[in-house]
Amino acid sequence: MGILLKNGIVIDYVSNTEEKLDVLVENDKIVKIAKEIENDGNTVIDCTGLYIMPGMIDMHCHLREPGGEHKETIETGSKSAVKGGFTTICPMPNTKPTPDNTIVLKQIIDRAKEVNLCNILPFSSVTKGEKGEELVNFEEQLNAGAIAFSDDGMPVENANMIREAMIKANKLGSFISEHCEEKSVSKGAINAGKIAEKLGVEGVLPEAEEIMASRDIVIAETNHLHTHICHISTETSVNMIRSAKERGVNVTCETCPHYYSFTVDEVLESGVNAKMNPPLREEKDKKAIIKGLKDGTIDAIITDHAPHAEEEKAKGLAQAPNGIIGFETALPATITNLVKPGYINYMDMVRLMSYSPAKLLNLENKGEIKEGAIADLTIFDPNEEYIYTKEMIVSKSKNTPWIGKKLTGKVKYTIVSGRIVYEEN
Repeated sequence: MGILLKNGIVIDYVSNTEEKLDVLVENDKIVKIAKEIENDGNTVIDCTGLYIMPGMIDMHCHLREPGGEHKETIETGSKSAVKGGFTTICPMPNTKPTPDNTIVLKQIIDRAKEVNLCNILPFSSVTKGEKGEELVNFEEQLNAGAIAFSDDGMPVENANMIREAMIKANKLGSFISEHCEEKSVSKGAINAGKIAEKLGVEGVLPEAEEIMASRDIVIAETNHLHTHICHISTETSVNMIRSAKERGVNVTCETCPHYYSFTVDEVLESGVNAKMNPPLREEKDKKAIIKGLKDGTIDAIITDHAPHAEEEKAKGLAQAPNGIIGFETALPATITNLVKPGYINYMDMVRLMSYSPAKLLNLENKGEIKEGAIADLTIFDPNEEYIYTKEMIVSKSKNTPWIGKKLTGKVKYTIVSGRIVYEEN
């Protein structure tokens, strides 16, 4: 028999639905949605007081396997993802070895199938070894299962090469997800400014992101191509992308919960656990990110889940690696810092965390709740309040500034292809 979800608030962007409904799941599909569905021997989940949304999709994360299993593995990362309500995740290719060929790519895909918790759709690198010197075979990588292309963490600095890469990817119906960082002005630990000066560390100039984002927008506009810009963090980036979209440029972008939840001041409290790339910015940038999410300039919320071992983060602000974990805090951080203050509503949240990522990745029957769709569902309590603790974390790494913070919203069940893969104890 199936799973019957009773009395939950179904929220779906495509059908503009936000009402109390029952949902019947059989095998891997949603087979019926109605105000009242009689139980006929199904497993019943009482969703009274809970919201049911299309399974969340994270189109930018890091699982570290192969090569960085001391930080995270495909298994531990999957457990963290489903606890956070994610049904589909897309790991970036900065592993060792790099999935710049079909052998490594298939190894990641096969391991994900063995773990079998959530859908794992890996990115291929754009260049061999992410060195920016030689493009991968785009067609072979797509045929082997790559979802798209990125050299995340290592920007493609050669403008002619990224132009050629965009053209090739677009011809094949895919795209480049570009880590925008002009290396000549990006050296530093945290955002350039008073906090960096106070702590005596070199600051990262915001132009590092903006210069390269503008380059990619120019290439996309001139050649009528789609480009996707990773984890934007500055007011200027938001304004450039908004302006480009108004001109009809096919540019899309993403941001992370930390950019609308914190400013660089958080480094004073959380230290290395508030160090990432791009870094946390100023209040004006945070406000611009929120505005961009509200008005549709920013297409998707991603986690950039970036686990690091404690001994690595213990090296101090100047030497510690960039990145924080994010799977388990993305939904509550969004409710706490965007929905509760009234910047966006739950329909917007579904658009940003489910619907738009599904459309960007060309995932059919995902990102919406309808009869016949794949039963990927995130069920959460929008009102539960709690202090986030280190003991709650199931990721192998614990590097997050949310420890000790009060959050609202908690995932209760995650369903992937009709299977309950996470249930809160």
